[in-house]
Amino acid sequence: MNNHPFDRLTPDFILDAIEARGWLCDGRMLALNSYENRVYQVGIEESDPIIAKFYRPGRWSREQILEEHAFSFDLARHELPAVVPLLNREGSSLVHYEGFDIALFERRGGHSAEPDYGNNLSILGRLLARMHRVGASQRFERRPKLDLDSYARESAELISRQFMPTELLTAYRTLSDDLIDLMQRRIGETDGVQLIRVHGDCHSGNILWRDDTPHFVDFDDARMAPAVQDIWMLLSGEIQEQQRQMRKILDAYLEFNDFNFAELNLVEVLRTLRIMHYSAWLARRWEDPAFPRSFPWFNTTRYWEEHILELREQFAALQQPPLRPA
Repeated sequence: MNNHPFDRLTPDFILDAIEARGWLCDGRMLALNSYENRVYQVGIEESDPIIAKFYRPGRWSREQILEEHAFSFDLARHELPAVVPLLNREGSSLVHYEGFDIALFERRGGHSAEPDYGNNLSILGRLLARMHRVGASQRFERRPKLDLDSYARESAELISRQFMPTELLTAYRTLSDDLIDLMQRRIGETDGVQLIRVHGDCHSGNILWRDDTPHFVDFDDARMAPAVQDIWMLLSGEIQEQQRQMRKILDAYLEFNDFNFAELNLVEVLRTLRIMHYSAWLARRWEDPAFPRSFPWFNTTRYWEEHILELREQFAALQQPPLRPA
């Protein structure tokens, strides 16, 4: 008996869903690396394969998904390398098939690359500046914003209530409360922050390089957030390396867009929010059979001990001077 919506995604179901949109499949199908949704490369008769994205039921409303698509189309109209959905004969980028919202995409080849390699950071800085100019031109009306409530308070509440081992619960609750208070103060000290439409999950795995040009994929986490949200995730290494990388990104960014340097006060806040939200994301998806198989280390005592240690390190980082370009 099926107990999860994605259990219905058998090969026959997937091919039927694609052919219901007018494509003739050749039977070839490859599951791609995706956990939040399900994504497949599907062979098409006498044509190139396409990519089919089956959205996780109940996560986004249809209106929220269409806002994601509209943002990517907006970027493409400004000649930015965002991978956009295909339109059907009715001009829609989203179809509904037996309980699933589905979007189709052209297959675009490409490879992931280390951001801090060659001239990559400068290229990304210029592109993000142009993306953020477009992102600031309109607002998301239905998609959420990145905030303390959804990323920190709700995450801590879920983990405390259902997942944290009893012997670690007091330490976790005390630490998460202190972190939220400290992040709230840091946010309050940061002036003039503008929330714009951003990619939201701008790590190297969502940037495919072809012919020395990066292409941004998977706008599933697009939301209203500070511009620096799409920048800090490109940083890596020790603080001195991150300062150098930030300088390289922002030097290129400023060629095409203004940047509010006060947002650098939020880098460790945003990093902490991502850490807290990631653990809660795993917790919320634990009933999806793909998650215990792919993340067997989650929800063990050792995992939660290491999570608390990581949050303690973030508590210390939040008390240090903000990141500054060097």
